[in-house]
Amino acid sequence: MKPQQPLAKRLCVLGLLAGFCVHAAAAAQTPALDDKPAFIDSLIERMTLEEKIGQLRLISIGGDMPRPRILEELAAGHIGGTFNTVTRHDNRPMQDAAQRSRMKIPIFFAYDVVHGHRTIFPIGLGLASSWDMDTIARSGRVAAIEASADGLDMTFAPTVDISRDPRWGRTSEGFGEDPYLVSEIARTMVKAYQGKSPAARDSITASVKHFALYGAVEGGRDYNVVDMSPMRMHQDFLPPYRAAVEAGAGGVMVALNAINGVPASANSWLLRDLLRRDWGFRGITVSDHGAISELMRHGVARDGREAARLAIKAGIDMSMADSLYRDELPALVKAGEVDMGEIDAAVREVLGAKYDMGLFHDPYRRIGVAADDPQDVNAESRLHRSEARDVARQSIVLLENHQQTLPLKKRGTIALVGPLADSPIDMLGSWSAAGVAGQAVTLRQGMREALGDAATLGYARGANVTDDQHMVDYLNFLNWDNPEVVQDPRSAAEMIAEAVALANKADVIVAAVGESRGMSHEASSRTSLQLPPSQQRLLEALKQTGKPLVLVLMNGRPLELGWAKANADAILETWFSGTEGGHAIAEVLFGDYNPSGRLPISFPRSVGQIPTYYNHLRVGRPYVEGKPGNYTSQYFEEPTGPLYPFGYGLSYTQFELSDVSLSSRELSRGGTLEARVTVRNSGQREGATVVQLYIQDLVASVIRPVKELKAFRKVMLKAGEEQEVRFSLTEDDLKFFNAQLQQVAESGEFEVQIGLDSQRVQSQRFTLH
Repeated sequence: MKPQQPLAKRLCVLGLLAGFCVHAAAAAQTPALDDKPAFIDSLIERMTLEEKIGQLRLISIGGDMPRPRILEELAAGHIGGTFNTVTRHDNRPMQDAAQRSRMKIPIFFAYDVVHGHRTIFPIGLGLASSWDMDTIARSGRVAAIEASADGLDMTFAPTVDISRDPRWGRTSEGFGEDPYLVSEIARTMVKAYQGKSPAARDSITASVKHFALYGAVEGGRDYNVVDMSPMRMHQDFLPPYRAAVEAGAGGVMVALNAINGVPASANSWLLRDLLRRDWGFRGITVSDHGAISELMRHGVARDGREAARLAIKAGIDMSMADSLYRDELPALVKAGEVDMGEIDAAVREVLGAKYDMGLFHDPYRRIGVAADDPQDVNAESRLHRSEARDVARQSIVLLENHQQTLPLKKRGTIALVGPLADSPIDMLGSWSAAGVAGQAVTLRQGMREALGDAATLGYARGANVTDDQHMVDYLNFLNWDNPEVVQDPRSAAEMIAEAVALANKADVIVAAVGESRGMSHEASSRTSLQLPPSQQRLLEALKQTGKPLVLVLMNGRPLELGWAKANADAILETWFSGTEGGHAIAEVLFGDYNPSGRLPISFPRSVGQIPTYYNHLRVGRPYVEGKPGNYTSQYFEEPTGPLYPFGYGLSYTQFELSDVSLSSRELSRGGTLEARVTVRNSGQREGATVVQLYIQDLVASVIRPVKELKAFRKVMLKAGEEQEVRFSLTEDDLKFFNAQLQQVAESGEFEVQIGLDSQRVQSQRFTLH
């Protein structure tokens, strides 16, 4: 029988005799710093319960408590980390305070670095539109370099929620609808942020979000519930999170939504069984903002005490912007409702994350010394404009180009109109971190610099983003002292008249329309995907001039573009393209860069078609193009299928694909099958295209999708050049989760489809034995 510990020792473990613990700690020998497990165990053994709970608190600077109080709490060892400060000058005093605490445990500094830090890159949908992992990695590496130079240790990113309902405002943050593409980007971004090691001075720890299924909220309404079958969950929505974990993400931010009746923040199956046991995650879990107290509003906790108990037992290590751990955990431990082992497990993960960040070796690893602080944190020299410009132009998707309207000639007179043509704040998009609107290049500025003296560029606003005052008030609510949506006081008729007069004198019209950045943001779910009426009226008036009409879309979600497709001569989807967006768009407009972006998300014809995604399950009565539609799965008022499909995008040149060739018509388990296709640039100029490979499982034990993306390759070809593209397929590419949640590849026939988007494909069949 194991001998019982002395009473004082047992009370120390329970955190009830702090004086003895301090004395015992002083006598103990601290393990070597390079022995991570022993070092952390030693810290935990010497900590009081109050200090342990302090490590589980993640405090928002400027939101949760005044700065003097924060310094006091840090010096007492009552805070584990902070977020929302982005300068070394601001962070250093807080780390100083932490170093004055009894245990001298460093704190970490976090921020939402989602698509750039000071240099802002295109939003997530824009990055995904490049279909280029090297390009995406470049954006993440620059973001890490800039954020770490400001003293930051962690980012709440990447956002890898699969989104198939564009009404959801946070569609803009993620990478689209497809689990394979989003998973590839998730791996890429985690490795880009964390570099060779999250302890490196120019690396930051990635905290992937929002775990889990946040993009599947019912009706596309933010913070809503998710009710989903386990099979669909594992097959379609969980893979990107797992990819991020397998890539080594040091953190996971837990989602605000409920999953099948259980909020994620109280979901032990999600956090303990799936994330830690099944996936082997060894990092830190962080609640989303205020999520633990929200358990009461969810209706699963009667009070704060129960909310804290549910969260810590479910596996929430750190409580973000929430006082419940501080207020409730001591009494819960004393009452035996929460075991000290559960507290220690959470503390161990927090300390482990700090260790992996290199903060125990040097608490000022990224903060540095005051003498090295930049004199101007917003200095131009701190930006990476060339990288931002290159990434932005690769994110642009050419949707329409009738009669080769684009590229535009650098001559004559061009009328630039639209409420987004000269709006620097909107170029940045949502969650633009420390980006400064004044440093963003607008479309007007970019076109003016591209043209020089070669042509005349006229400008008229033409319309407000919206004339709906309720919408304006909503979008400006959080920025009432510095509103983002500023209305032109003139009447709509006056502004349209000015724009039409300008257009009548021009050779071509470029109209910059879409959404303000706040319209595609957290808490900005929409019931409509149409352009606001103010902008639609402007476009209709411009169309009446008879001049060629080029639309430059700026938006964070797919929009309804039926009128635009029928009436515009060319359409560029530019998303919110970041600091160098104006230059990048101008380069595409004038042909200095040949667009190569492809859609990472389908564009529905109308909001009534949602959800519209390419890899939907097969049905017993499918609609077939060209055949009678009666008693088939369709909406009879309009054509079936998306307006623009997943993977779609045009170029200023043309590409042709050969038939698909397979190395064999049979694939054995453990073997490899090669699919080959030749792509040829049949146009007149150099360009890039994305060759996409899809698989259809023709007969299986459960219904399988009509097709699934399994590989892609971006290819640059000179005019007239051709290249053979080869893809290797194995049994793993054919696996799926069956009704028993087993990942299997079932024997049978499969179809390989290769194309330049998800609809225009060449195909061949093979059999898996």
